[in-house]
Amino acid sequence: MTLDLPMIWGFILAIGVFMYVMLDGFDLGVGMLTFHASSDEERNMMTATIEPVWDGNETWLIIGGGGLFAAFPKAYSIIMPAFYLPVLIMLAALIFRGVAFEFRHKAVRVPTRLFWNGAFFGGSAIAAFAQGLMLGGMIQGINVEGGAFAGGAFDWLTPFSILVGVSVVIGYLLLGSCWLVLKTEGELYKRARNWARMSLIGVAIAFLAVSLATLAIDPAVGDRWGFTMTSIDFSRLLPLAPAPVAGMALCAWLWRDLSMKPGQGAAPDWRPYLLAIGIFLSGYIGLGVSIYPYIVPFEFTLHEAAARDNALAFMLVGAAIMLPIILLYTAYVYSLFWGKVKPGDGYHG
Repeated sequence: MTLDLPMIWGFILAIGVFMYVMLDGFDLGVGMLTFHASSDEERNMMTATIEPVWDGNETWLIIGGGGLFAAFPKAYSIIMPAFYLPVLIMLAALIFRGVAFEFRHKAVRVPTRLFWNGAFFGGSAIAAFAQGLMLGGMIQGINVEGGAFAGGAFDWLTPFSILVGVSVVIGYLLLGSCWLVLKTEGELYKRARNWARMSLIGVAIAFLAVSLATLAIDPAVGDRWGFTMTSIDFSRLLPLAPAPVAGMALCAWLWRDLSMKPGQGAAPDWRPYLLAIGIFLSGYIGLGVSIYPYIVPFEFTLHEAAARDNALAFMLVGAAIMLPIILLYTAYVYSLFWGKVKPGDGYHG
């Protein structure tokens, strides 16, 4: 049996991107939520929940970018020039955020501490928004002529991409607040539950708005889901309906859990975060269904943009060795730092 190597590598990249969203999404969300901290002690507790893992979470961003370059060089050569500016903005924000993460602990003077706290919040928010801009720009399509990017430097900046950017920010706020529900207690825990409820309302609205806008962004997407200007083809819609229906059901379930009073009979603190991940997964699957089999919507498919099979097979050997190691290490780190943070926990070096 011959392996479909481009499809396998497409699946690996899809896993890498989702792992990044699942893991770095919550720590970017926590970074944005530090703006609402009531005191420096509360802000330190919030950052203590992500200090052991935040830099490791960004490993998946490298895997996604490196995998795209190695496995789908034609797609990489089109996507990168199309998004040079938002990529640079995102990387600068992540770097500045990382610096602020360390420097805020060393700041003695109040103005300096306020600056680095603001930089940590701003770097998190800008990085999340830039990721949404790139996602929106990908969904709406890239101007390609002769197998190369032929658009302008700001083609990605449209009302649709801004909508997706705002939606990603709200989604990360939901992940971050649910992570704080898992990792904190006391007054911060109660505030995190309130933040999660507010974020969930925004996510539900964004879920609907982006879904409707995506159906209209390209006739091929609407046709895939069975929507036309005059009718709905239920023979196409019904097989794909489980993804959005699951997303709505998970939103309702999460709202129920967050609305229950803490104590006996309440949902366990780990469940809101898993439900939030499930909401993201339902949207991710829906996005995949909308653009499959394209890796450069709507120009090049996975097979058209893939490297040669011998190169894909050679790299697959390395991926088969390294990915389980990365997954095991990630699981070990999270298990090692499992549990609630307490006042005074965190970086003191």
